[in-house]
Amino acid sequence: MTSAYSASSRSENPWKLPIRMRRFIAPVALALGLSGCLVGPNYHRPATDLPTQFPGAPADGEESIADKKWFDLFQDATLKQLVATALEKNFDVRIAAERVIEARSQYGITHANLFPTLDLAASYTASRSSSIGSFPFPPGTPVAFAYTQAGLQLSWEVDLFGRLRRLSEAAKAQYLASEEARHGVIISLISDVMTTYFSLRELDLELEIGQQNNGIALDNLRLIQLRKDRGAANGLEVHQAEQFLYTTTAQIASVERSIAQTQDALNLLLAQAPAEVPRGPALEQIATEQIAAAPELPAGLPSSLLERRPDIRQAEDNLIAANAQIGAARALFFPQISLTGFLGGQSQPLLQLFSGPARMASIAPSLLSPIFHAGLRSGVRLTEAQQREMLLAYQKSIYGALREVADALADHSRTREQRGEEEKLVTALSESVRLSTLRYRGGLDSYLQVLDAERNLFAGQLDLAQLRLLELQSVVQLYRALGGGWVS
Repeated sequence: MTSAYSASSRSENPWKLPIRMRRFIAPVALALGLSGCLVGPNYHRPATDLPTQFPGAPADGEESIADKKWFDLFQDATLKQLVATALEKNFDVRIAAERVIEARSQYGITHANLFPTLDLAASYTASRSSSIGSFPFPPGTPVAFAYTQAGLQLSWEVDLFGRLRRLSEAAKAQYLASEEARHGVIISLISDVMTTYFSLRELDLELEIGQQNNGIALDNLRLIQLRKDRGAANGLEVHQAEQFLYTTTAQIASVERSIAQTQDALNLLLAQAPAEVPRGPALEQIATEQIAAAPELPAGLPSSLLERRPDIRQAEDNLIAANAQIGAARALFFPQISLTGFLGGQSQPLLQLFSGPARMASIAPSLLSPIFHAGLRSGVRLTEAQQREMLLAYQKSIYGALREVADALADHSRTREQRGEEEKLVTALSESVRLSTLRYRGGLDSYLQVLDAERNLFAGQLDLAQLRLLELQSVVQLYRALGGGWVS
């Protein structure tokens, strides 16, 4: 004989009580879950004593060079194309973008815990008991049954004290922090491409200077060799001329090596194999246009760094996440309320599974309240210490940003001043070379004076090229320190 559990042994209307309970409990639980109290401190931005103006910055109100788009900073089509390519292909930017997706997905997982889960559950059970020990049935009575059960299963933790909402708040802040980290990578990439490109153009200028002086050295050597052949010069003067020639030759080889390495570094930023990098205008033209377009670089207000610098925004998002974790840890001191339910059918014949007599439903609210957990207070102290750490990191990022801007402003103004003086020096050295050459050819001085003047001019020209590079790079560094470039 086969027996089966039958829903027909229940009351005439087995759905009456569950429906009433469902109509009553579901809205109440939803209201409790959405409007329950939040344990733990709410976040408020910490007050920071910021200066009203950057030291050495022109008094220009709220205007800032960081308000410019990166493609308006320098009028060089080649540079713009290189930066655009890097933003599209650079590995670090793409890795940062994937990390944002990871953090956003994690936030979605955490936030989903606020809502009920609904699953389709189905099972088939077949059982046969011993026929000689099936108490309370008489010996020899076969006890066997089989049935199928299927339905919808509900599970929900009612977030009455805000533990899940605090965890969701922390996950959202961590997601936003990853987004700010991506913005920081973008700023760094733009800065790195520009400074590397300017370094390459400066090396091109050094190579040009070296080749020009090398040509002058060759001409001088031929002239002195001719004078020696005619008895108007000696062997010492020939060797002195050779010294300047070999100095320029060695400089050319050194610069060519640096050019190759700088191109390789720039190609890596562009996420491409080593190759020749296209060039735009000469370094002097870029520097001249930049000076004409922005004789003074406005820095704006220090308070704007809180909203513009991605590293400060990231530090604040980390602080928000740590603050929310305190609430999640404190909520563990309070009861956790859960609600589970099942709605479906149970029947021996499969075709009668969803018939009226086979219907079944259950609802099971539960409460779990801590009585003794030795680690709960330690957990709260841990999150509080982490919050204080993030607060200090946030404050440190602000003052670090202030220092970077002040350093960039000082670097730009002093470098511009030094470059102007170096231009005057190069002009004076060029005149010294001209006059010493005339005196040597007139027999008034030895070639040593010409050699010294040419060496000094060569060194001065190289120094001027490097100062022009530093001036352009100081513009980029100020732009980066102010947090410009990540919004396009």
